[in-house]
Amino acid sequence: MQPEKFYYDNKIVRNFGIATIVWGIIGMTVGLIAAIQLFKPAMNMGNQYTTFGRIRPLHTNAVIFAFVGNAIFMGVYYSLQRLLKARMFSTFLSSLHFWGWQLIIVSAVITLPLGFTTSHEYAELEWPIDIAITVIWVVFGINMFGTIFKRRERHLYVAIWFYIATFVTIAVLHIVNSFELPVSPFKSYMVYAGVQDALVQWWYGHNAVAFFLTTPYLGMMYYFLPKMANRPVYSYKLSILHFWALIFIYIWAGPHHLLYTSLPGWAQSLGVAFSIMLIAPSWGGMINGLLTLRGAWDKVRDDAILKFMVVGLTAYGMATFEGPMLSLKQINGLAHFTDWIVAHVHVGALGWNGFLTFAILYWLIPRIYKTELYSKKMASFHFWIGTLGILFYAIPMYWAGFTQGLMLKEFTPEGMLKYPSFLETTLRIIPMHVMRSIGGTFYLLGVIVMAYNLTRTMMQGKLVANEPAESMPLEPINVATESGWHRKLERRPIQLMIAALIVILIGTVIELMPTLTIASNVPTIASVKPYTPLELQGRDIYIREGCSNCHSQTVRPFRSETERYGEYSKAGEFVYDHPFLWGSKRTGPDLAREGQKYGNAWHYNHMMDPRLMSPGSIMPNYDWLLTQTLDTTTTVAKINAMRTLGVPYAAGYEHKANQDLNNQAQQIADNLAKDKIKVKNDKEIIAIIAYLQRLGVDIKANKPQSK
Repeated sequence: MQPEKFYYDNKIVRNFGIATIVWGIIGMTVGLIAAIQLFKPAMNMGNQYTTFGRIRPLHTNAVIFAFVGNAIFMGVYYSLQRLLKARMFSTFLSSLHFWGWQLIIVSAVITLPLGFTTSHEYAELEWPIDIAITVIWVVFGINMFGTIFKRRERHLYVAIWFYIATFVTIAVLHIVNSFELPVSPFKSYMVYAGVQDALVQWWYGHNAVAFFLTTPYLGMMYYFLPKMANRPVYSYKLSILHFWALIFIYIWAGPHHLLYTSLPGWAQSLGVAFSIMLIAPSWGGMINGLLTLRGAWDKVRDDAILKFMVVGLTAYGMATFEGPMLSLKQINGLAHFTDWIVAHVHVGALGWNGFLTFAILYWLIPRIYKTELYSKKMASFHFWIGTLGILFYAIPMYWAGFTQGLMLKEFTPEGMLKYPSFLETTLRIIPMHVMRSIGGTFYLLGVIVMAYNLTRTMMQGKLVANEPAESMPLEPINVATESGWHRKLERRPIQLMIAALIVILIGTVIELMPTLTIASNVPTIASVKPYTPLELQGRDIYIREGCSNCHSQTVRPFRSETERYGEYSKAGEFVYDHPFLWGSKRTGPDLAREGQKYGNAWHYNHMMDPRLMSPGSIMPNYDWLLTQTLDTTTTVAKINAMRTLGVPYAAGYEHKANQDLNNQAQQIADNLAKDKIKVKNDKEIIAIIAYLQRLGVDIKANKPQSK
């Protein structure tokens, strides 16, 4: 039998590599601007398209799906071909995948600043883009499995297990979390409401971290680290245990984002239990990676690429230890809604995802261009400035989180809140936010240096677009030589995919279905009524402006919170909230009980210039709301959509909804006129005031000490 000759497709690898660098710089620049906005409101630039609420989701989507996403596809397309001894299944599908993914990213860059958002964290893109993501993900899957089927290597290496699990789980996550009812070409309402929507969102959100930011990177670690160190993986058995334990346990951990909320207690407890168990498989992967370098530490000392890998794996270990610790209720009660979580997330993002991506780029680009890296000194500089950037970023954010969390819980000896105003804590942590932006600048500078270094590397070499290779053709399976259930599974990609699907569906079904299907798990409250048409329009403006990026809408059952905000939140309060808006970070105070705390004039002036009512506030001006006319042409469609989702609007109410809207708007305008504020009743400010004044009033609230 003669070896077969074929060619690896390096052009698609190059394309995804360049996209990784370009989008990385763009996404991190937007993140730096957002970080500066949190201590210098003028950086919101005075227009509605560049406020923190609108560019924060642009930053997260650009970094997760553009920077990391392109890096995943770069690494998968390079390693998959070589592990399978086969060119990608279809050059056309590879190209369609690349350009389709870039088009999706561009659509996010356009739509998010325009305010088209679902408000679901890490899933803000509206329904037409969700459909496009589904199509392109299927294209990727066909191309990957087509390559696996025509492979010349029978055995599927461990990296491919992680790629398969990533593909099938992300498909499930995206489809379930995208159950939404379109209202217009760029507006939809989530099918689930309140507690149900929160559970689905954080089942998705946590597992997007697990299966987009973790499992594909573990697969790339298992391929690229042994190549870089020229050493075999430390333990094959540990890789098996690591893989199956990780994908089984990870899927259960999402509810730890919802501790002390109105999510049923059993679901919270499951999230905590599986989060603690998650330490073992997570550290199993880190240990397997670090011990692969045994005997190669002298090389690590001199090789910046391996330094990136070591620090990246260490950051992974730190983040996957801290995550379970943060799921402990006592720690979560202090840390949640503070900058502690921001620090935790960015240790993983900057250290694990960022540094592994940089290492792969430095190793891969010279090889497909058949040249040497332009400057090893620049790569070393990038490593050290990037490491400093992580430290300058994370340490101040940890300090800010500890400070704010403790301040918000502190009482005087007389039993009063020591810091009743949320703004007091905001002003106290501004120096830490300044330091964070310095760390972000360092990190971004390193990426720019890398971009220059790799550009010069590409210029001095020449891309081998079709790299020649040869391998013996695949021989038929000899059943007699097969031993061990896992060895057999590793040679059967469809069975492996089905097994992975079953493993991740076990936790999904057990955790989601009771809350989604058993009505008694989300009891109704008779006093809670649907939003009026004006309030519904105001809520959509609130979502459009990204207010939930800074304000939570759930009061936890702590004395410090009930004293500050009012009665703790109940599940039945949110049955008409499509989507839920509990938030994940308090840059400003909680708004669950905001209704009727202040007069309409206060809200008007606060939106026009927050510093008029709250000196020192870092909230941007929203003065365009005073002049922009409310679009009431969508009211009928919105009422119909809400009724379809189970909100009890009377049949035919959509035909009189705008009349009710105008009547309520006129009442608010007349009330403002009493305070010598002249504004027409058709302006957006009227709608958002109506919404804010409604928050929490259906539930009798305790009178808080102060905002």
